[in-house]
Amino acid sequence: MQITSKNKFLRSINSSMTNSKNSFSGLWVALSILGIWASSLILLLSVDVNGVNNLLLTPFIIIQTFLYTGLFITAHDAMHGAVFPGNLKINNFVGNLAVTLYALFDYDKLLQKHWSHHHHPASELDPDFHNLKHKNFFSWYLYFMFRYWSWTRIISLMALYNLIAFTLPVSEKNLTLFWVLPSILSSVQLFYFGTYIPHKEPEGGYTNIHRAQTNPLPTWLSFITCYHFGYHEEHHEHPEVPWWGLPKVFKMQRQPVNNY
Repeated sequence: MQITSKNKFLRSINSSMTNSKNSFSGLWVALSILGIWASSLILLLSVDVNGVNNLLLTPFIIIQTFLYTGLFITAHDAMHGAVFPGNLKINNFVGNLAVTLYALFDYDKLLQKHWSHHHHPASELDPDFHNLKHKNFFSWYLYFMFRYWSWTRIISLMALYNLIAFTLPVSEKNLTLFWVLPSILSSVQLFYFGTYIPHKEPEGGYTNIHRAQTNPLPTWLSFITCYHFGYHEEHHEHPEVPWWGLPKVFKMQRQPVNNY
């Protein structure tokens, strides 16, 4: 029986997810993102930026936005059991922590909606998809955000903002620029590269059962844009692969098939 090198590789993906070395690698990556995000936020909130031109602070806002996106990507990996394969409790703990730090999201509700997305991509049963009316970027984004809207969460975030502002030596400018703004900007980043580009209907219609298309960027640019979330068809085909493993899948699936 002939087996393609590609098929061998894809089999190895599944087996590698279960070995202990890879399991701890996923956990290490997740904890690193959480730690870098927390360290960066604490540092930026403690720096006196009053009187500093906001344009000079833009690079720091961009970096913090990228780290916020990393928080959600970490939670996303947890939803697929890719943070610590084989240990549901650790996956759920890390996922819960990540989305709580991100914007006080309810992990269990996000988990349910995300698997609805995977089971019914780009359909009326997909909570991330537009309603056939809001197809352009801005209206789809607003429709998307409304589906995840919660007054309880928003009021809680506002209460937390005021609690920090009035009880800790942190200026409201710092809170707004490095805590509030990056979380909002990262939601745009995640939506654009993880929902809008991959799942908008191409000319001629969808071409695969996942109704997803990949943004074929070089590895370094794919990482910068959204932690390889643009390799979206690969993610839907292999949801057990963590974000940092997607470039290998992307490259392998585009190699010529050789039988031997």
